[in-house]
Amino acid sequence: MHPFCITSLRSWSPGLGRLLRYSTTCDIPVIHLPRQTVQFLESREKRQAGRVQAPRAGKLLINSRRRELNQFSSETCGQWEQPPLVSRGWKHRQSRGDHFTIHRQREQRFWPETDDTFSSFSLDPRLVSALNITTPTWIQKRTIPVLLQGKNVLCASETGSGKTLVYLIPIVHRLLTHERDSSSDPRSLILVPSRELGFQVTSVAKGLCAQLGLSVRFAGGGHGRKAVERAFYGDSLDILVATPGALFKALKWGKVSLSDLHYVVLDEADTLFDDTFCELTEGILMQTQIASRVSDLQGLDRKAQLAVIGATFPRGVAKVLNKVTDLGSIDIIKSKMLHFLMPHVQQTFKRLKGSDKTSELLELVKKKVAEKTGAGVLVFCNNSSTVNWLGFILDDHGIKHARLHGQMPADMRKGIFEAFQKGQCDVLVCTDIASRGLDSLRVDTVVNYDFPYTLEDYLHRAGRVGRVGSKSNSIVVSFVTHLWDVELVQKIETAARKRSSLPGLESRIKDPVNSSDVIKDQQKM
Repeated sequence: MHPFCITSLRSWSPGLGRLLRYSTTCDIPVIHLPRQTVQFLESREKRQAGRVQAPRAGKLLINSRRRELNQFSSETCGQWEQPPLVSRGWKHRQSRGDHFTIHRQREQRFWPETDDTFSSFSLDPRLVSALNITTPTWIQKRTIPVLLQGKNVLCASETGSGKTLVYLIPIVHRLLTHERDSSSDPRSLILVPSRELGFQVTSVAKGLCAQLGLSVRFAGGGHGRKAVERAFYGDSLDILVATPGALFKALKWGKVSLSDLHYVVLDEADTLFDDTFCELTEGILMQTQIASRVSDLQGLDRKAQLAVIGATFPRGVAKVLNKVTDLGSIDIIKSKMLHFLMPHVQQTFKRLKGSDKTSELLELVKKKVAEKTGAGVLVFCNNSSTVNWLGFILDDHGIKHARLHGQMPADMRKGIFEAFQKGQCDVLVCTDIASRGLDSLRVDTVVNYDFPYTLEDYLHRAGRVGRVGSKSNSIVVSFVTHLWDVELVQKIETAARKRSSLPGLESRIKDPVNSSDVIKDQQKM
């Protein structure tokens, strides 16, 4: 063997050097390494010789099976730098069984950041005394004064930050300070995308208005024409909470008029402006008179003030609102952490085969039920058939649960979420119908049995835990099976490592494109 090769390999590895000394004396055949390989090994050893491996300490941000991919809270990643990802190789079948966790970095995020109280908003004293809380959250402090000034507002804030009171308090204050006329038409309209959210908002509004002499009613579909019409019986109606389908039918049948509105609220606006509800929402707004300036709220030709509320910034909002009001009249109020991952919720991602998801779910649910803490578990699926199938599996294992999805008859859906909230069962298997706006204080675990289709859906599902007033440590567990799931997980992990917002989500109103201008531009080409 060449003397240079033997000397180089001895310096690279003492153990190998001893083997080479033995081999030269016993004439045992030795594998000869190419010169380039030897030079590479020598240069790598020189580079590593001057490098000091300092132990890392502190709180983990991301934890995985491969320690070299862990990231500590004190470590940062540049804006244009591509961080190492645990999920980078998850599109390969051999990655099944891998996992990583984004750890919580703080206990709670929505506690009030100020010593101000609701009394500082110059509200009607009767309203202040009816409130069960005294200190507003950040988004309440920022938005309520603007609405009290009579301005149109688009408010986008994280789930669980107290947005229901953001619009209910200004509505009730204005109704108390303005005389009611002889009309029986509703003075305020709150449009919501689901019956479950409608029941919740109605309950909160009734609790606030019980001692104030204001009437609140809910109009939801699924029970036939008589049930819809029943919501509009009576002499006066101060606050109407309605789903788009039910209200559109009532308008078509001539059972209600929206000409006397003081307020129009679009709650969970990102859903109301998606393909499912956009046409109905636009049809309802076209029958209202929305103010474009504060002066429009006064006089005989009074118009309605607009509040658009959501946990994510609604897509396509400009196209619809441009038809009913001046976009420049809308004040946009966004949370500083809008579209960010929740720092007070632990989030775990598991790469699994589809056939392994059921056993993983059963293990997790049985453990939570055995703890008997009284906390609830939400299991999200992407379609109704999976909800029903999982229900049969849980029945076979004796796990008490409830199911909720949009294919259920209205009579069957009624009261399911309320029963879950009251603790009649600890597990609710559902579709995204339960991911928007519902107050879920007793829930401390969310399981994405099916990974959501969009990042917006992930934020809404994860937002069922860690809400205002929640005291338990919350976790979100997501099962990742499909290649398109992996792509979303990679975006989530990148955002977590960079401490940035999730990509591709809108954050401002874009002026709608004028179709006539497009035609002119095409003719010039």
